[in-house]
Amino acid sequence: MGLIINRALVREVLHTSVAVTLVILTIFLVVRMLGFLHAAAQGDIPVESVLVLVALKMVSYLDVILPLMLYIAILMVMGRWHRDNEMTVLSACGVGLGNFLKPLSFLVLLVAGLVAIFSFYLTPLSLTAGWSLETEYRNRSEISGVVPGVFMETRKGKGVYFVERFDKEADRYENVFVYQSSFGKEGVVVARYAYQRMDELTGDHFLVLKNGTRYEGNPGEPDYRILDYESYALRIEPRNQISAVAPVKARPTSEIRGSDHPQLVGEWHWRIAKVLVVPVLGLFALGFSYAGPRSGRVLNTLVAFLIYFVYTNSLGFSVALLKKDRMDPNTGLWWIHGIFLLLALFLFYRRAHNLSLVPRLRFRLGTG
Repeated sequence: MGLIINRALVREVLHTSVAVTLVILTIFLVVRMLGFLHAAAQGDIPVESVLVLVALKMVSYLDVILPLMLYIAILMVMGRWHRDNEMTVLSACGVGLGNFLKPLSFLVLLVAGLVAIFSFYLTPLSLTAGWSLETEYRNRSEISGVVPGVFMETRKGKGVYFVERFDKEADRYENVFVYQSSFGKEGVVVARYAYQRMDELTGDHFLVLKNGTRYEGNPGEPDYRILDYESYALRIEPRNQISAVAPVKARPTSEIRGSDHPQLVGEWHWRIAKVLVVPVLGLFALGFSYAGPRSGRVLNTLVAFLIYFVYTNSLGFSVALLKKDRMDPNTGLWWIHGIFLLLALFLFYRRAHNLSLVPRLRFRLGTG
């Protein structure tokens, strides 16, 4: 019977975890997609790179999402078992809360292993790849980010590009419109098609326009000129180069392990913390999933999420202190894990023995 119950718990928690993960990832996908689309609309990154950058960002956040996923899934499954009186029946059959530690251990080891893989290897790798791509895209010339069918303003606000379509096979822009303002004069250049070219001697980038017309001068002034051309080269202003130094979060684990630099010490403890929170949250979830016959689940759920936010924010605050060299690196974050582990064990013990969360204090009044 115990084996059947363990399998049922593991199966339902895993199914719920997948559903919770899909919901969280969908919200994350929408938020990050809007941010990258805004950068693409400004010409900082090409549109075709948005999905790649979003995927890399998603991978880098999975080591934080997975512990929360398990926490919510256990709360939902165990809470439903309490609500449907399944736990009452199991208790009558001699199956208490302590019997769920074995399947919980399997789930914790599974999720903790995945978190460790992401935290120590995949997350730094994805952050490095994403940072390299963003740096490369943002350091390109401003014409490289032009979106067909959209008017794009240059970074200095003195020009506008418009391209009707881009022919990938011919690698050229078609029906090009360029507006520029310089030296007190306005200029408009239109062309049937254009392509980019780099001067090998100077390294400058040019937009070569073919078969078009150039309009130069201010409207209403006598020196306004109209010039038809067969080929016209327009120099593309280079962007301010962005430093390609990867952030601390993107450093490989082999580089930060054993380092005495405060920034790297803080990052090392943070990567360990993302693994250690999994078993602690699992114990909290078992305790907070209890719902008595006369008590609702709202209060327990609110307290459960409050504990989660206090726990994770305490870790984040301590990591910031470590990176600023304001905390002993030998102590690190272990004391925070210890406090919340003791609290989780206390809560689990009280729930496993059908005791109230807060012990009742009784006072005896003496009589004279």
